[in-house]
Order: sequence, then structure tokens, then C-alpha cells
Amino acid sequence: MRKKLLCGISAAMTLVPGLLYGQKIVLPADWQNLDLKKNGVFGIGIDKAYEQLQKGKKARTVIVAVIDGGLDISQEDLQGVIWTNPREIPGNGRDDDHNGYVDDIHGWNFLGSAHDDYEYDNDDLVIEIRRGLARFGNRDSTALSPVELRDYRQYLLNRKALQARLDEAGKDISHMNQLMADIDSILRKMGKTEPTVNDFEQFVPTDPTLENTRKLILSELKKNPDFKGYMDHAKHLLEEREHDVQYLLNINYDPRARYAADYAPERGRFYGNPHVSGAVPPEHGTHVAGIIGALRHNGIGINGVADHVLIMPVRAIPDGGGRDIDEANAIRYAAENGAKVINMSFGLSTANDRVAVEAAVKYAASKDVLFIQAAGNGGDNLDLSHGYPDRSAGNTGILRYFIKVGASGAQDDDRLLPHYSNYGKIAVDVFAPGVNINSTMPGNRYEVHSGTSMAAPVVAGLAAVIREYYPKLTAIQVKEIILRSVTKRDILIDKCVSGGVVNACGALKLAATYPVNK
Repeated sequence: MRKKLLCGISAAMTLVPGLLYGQKIVLPADWQNLDLKKNGVFGIGIDKAYEQLQKGKKARTVIVAVIDGGLDISQEDLQGVIWTNPREIPGNGRDDDHNGYVDDIHGWNFLGSAHDDYEYDNDDLVIEIRRGLARFGNRDSTALSPVELRDYRQYLLNRKALQARLDEAGKDISHMNQLMADIDSILRKMGKTEPTVNDFEQFVPTDPTLENTRKLILSELKKNPDFKGYMDHAKHLLEEREHDVQYLLNINYDPRARYAADYAPERGRFYGNPHVSGAVPPEHGTHVAGIIGALRHNGIGINGVADHVLIMPVRAIPDGGGRDIDEANAIRYAAENGAKVINMSFGLSTANDRVAVEAAVKYAASKDVLFIQAAGNGGDNLDLSHGYPDRSAGNTGILRYFIKVGASGAQDDDRLLPHYSNYGKIAVDVFAPGVNINSTMPGNRYEVHSGTSMAAPVVAGLAAVIREYYPKLTAIQVKEIILRSVTKRDILIDKCVSGGVVNACGALKLAATYPVNK
């Protein structure tokens, strides 16, 4: 799994449509907002809650920070919900509010200097090797102290591990290129560009290699007859592996080398620029933002979960790897500038700078910020792993401010738990809709995508609604309310702390009677 962004089935940064290589199940519009009893899909019932519970009630605007790979603030369905810094004067080149960030009108971008933006970064392993190279590259290993020798041996192990990963990626690229060539050869012999299952059943190649490819494609098309979708998915995987070699695992690629003095630690927390959209169209963050707060009932696009939110874009998560210091600074920026909910559809890492990340999390907790974090898409039991923050005794205080979210489906049957969603009776708190979610995309587009990256903003939106209408409730109380009010299902009882899918009506009913200053 790539380290950071958790969207799509592959857990990579690039969004993957539907459930499997382009497959799309026909569902009602904005099904994540609908009600199981009323609409027949396992949404969270927020539309019903607005109609029956919140109608006529006053709400206070809540700022939700989206820490991600960027956000298209010009998207038509996000107009009016993008946070604007009221203390900053646009475009004057000054830090008017003295917060350390010049012209941070709509948020901040930590993936860039004052001179540039970048999209791709290295894996943690490469960053560690680069540090080791600077430390040991010209040293005589026989002259190292015992402590240095220990670190040097780890450096050598890291180099070996990196080479193994590069070799694996190279084999994958070679295999996928050969597969593409074989498929192209079959299509030419068939004389077709979009063959059907029947076409592959009728085709009899004389080459045994092409026969193996025919059987492979036929097997896949019998699961899902969308040939174009299969090819798009295959091309996506090939591109992903090529990016791994070119950027993620490339010791010679360093996006910060040219302007190294403009980044931490030289500049501490105050580096980057106000380009919250980033270097390329920010698909992932824009999709996430729409789920949280796209304008409701405006006649275009979709309806977000929350009705009185401002979305604060904080760009800190690149394609590929990333830097813990960027995540830490993004969390601090959000908390300092008024965010009460932070959505993190990525895996929060502490591989390079645990101290900075923990300090930032504790700072945000002191500001009563609630973190909503995607569980990830590996289909893994997180009780057996140690993501941050894990459930160890040392993190019990921090954990009270986190809700970790798995993805659920629309059907109230064994499809409620999609195969790709991570889970954990101890490590995952709740499930929320994360299958075939339609949302905003750059350039005023809308697309359907799946993953826990889509489930987390559903919960972030609900948390924001609770804080909008019941502002005296603390972050910890909001978490308690969300977990206590889920719709339980047997299939989820052993898969998360709460045993169910978030329920907006139940949560808002409970919030209305919840004791303040508990």
C-alpha cells in the first residue's frame, strides 16, 4: 500500500472508479445520505434527520479541515463552503494576521516552497536511506562507534530492502507491459476494440502465451463484463508501478532538493505557499470535500452531508510517500485557524518524525478538535498492526479524539462489508458508506469512487452537523455520540468498536439530550 492517501481499492493516490476496475452499481443519487427503512439503501439517514429532527433549529458554522493532496476551490458545488481567512488581505504579499503564512486566504500548501509546488514524493524508506547516505556515505565503517555501527547496519539493510522493492516493481512493470502487448495482439486478431465474453470464448489463438492471456481475461470478464473498465484498471496499475520507480523508490529524486532551504527544518513550520489546488488537478481532496459539504439542494452536483460547514483545504499529502513534518504542520495549521473537525483520508505516519506528529495531535486535542481518519483499503485486521495512533496504553488520551472509519456498502446483507475495507474490533471505531460514492471533482466534474477515503468524510460531515447544532458538546462527546448511536449489524460486531454503521438520526437524537460539560 502506498503510504498516504487511502482512496480507491488499491489504496493509492489515484482514484479508482467503482468497486472493481470501472464496475458501477446503480444506486440512488447521494445514497450515503439516505435512510435504510425509507429508501432501501444503508445510508446514514442525514436527509431524514434534516427533515424530521433539525428543521427550524439554528446552526452555527463549523470549519472542517481537509488535509489531503489539494482541493479545487473553484468547483461549482463547493462555492460558498470554502473557508476564507477573514484576517488576511488577498494578494498583498503580506502576513496580515501574523500567523506565519503569507496570503493564506483559503488554506495552505505544505507541498511546495515559495517558488514551486510538487506532486510526487519519496517513500519513507528512501528518505531514511538518503539520511544514512549523508551520514555514512564517505565514512570508514571500521572507525564507527558502536552506536554508529548499529545505525550503519540498518542503513545497509534499508538499501537492500529498497533494491528488493525496485526489483519487484521492475518485474511487475515487465509483466504488465507483456500482458498489454498480448491483449493488443488478441484484439488485432479479433478485429475488435471492445470484445465481449462471447468473443473471448470463440477466439482460439495458436500461440500458447495468448491462450493463457485469453483465459485470464475471460475469467475476469465473467466476473464483470466491462472490458474497457478492465483495461483502464490495468493501465492504472501499470502507471502506478511506473510512478513507484520514477518517484516513490528513486533515491535520486528529491522534490525538495532545488529549494531545500525553503523547507523544514530550515524554515521550521513556516514554509510552503497558498496554492491549495497544487500542481495537478486535485481529484482526491476535491472528492472528499464534496462528500462533507457540497452545497445541498442547489440544483447541481450532489448534496454534502453537512449543511453549515466551511471546508479548509490544507495540502500536505503527496502522491506516493510523504513527510511526517508536513502532516504535523498541517494539523497545527488547521487547529490554529479554527477547524473543529479534521478529515484525514490517509494513513498518519510517524516513521520519520514521531515527536512532531504527536505534538501536533496533542495541540489540536487541546483545541478540542475531532480527527476523522480513514481505516485503509487492504482488507486487513488492524488489530494485528500498529498504525498511528494505535491502541497502546500510551495513546489512550490521544485516541479519544480520533474516529477511525471503515467503508460499508449500500446493501443490508453480506455485501455491507466490502472486501477491501480494513477492520478491527479494537482499532476501527465505526463503518460508514464508502462504496460507489458520487462526489465533486476538479473542473466541475462528478465521479463515483469507492474506499475508506470516501467513508471518512461521511463521518466528518456528521461530526460537523452535531457540532453545528450542539456547539457546547466537546469533541470527545461528539465521538461518544457517534459510536453509541450506530445501526448495529452482526457482520460488523467483530469488525469495529461500535459494531455498526453511523446513524445520523440516532446521533442527533442523542446529541439533543446529551449532558453538557460531562
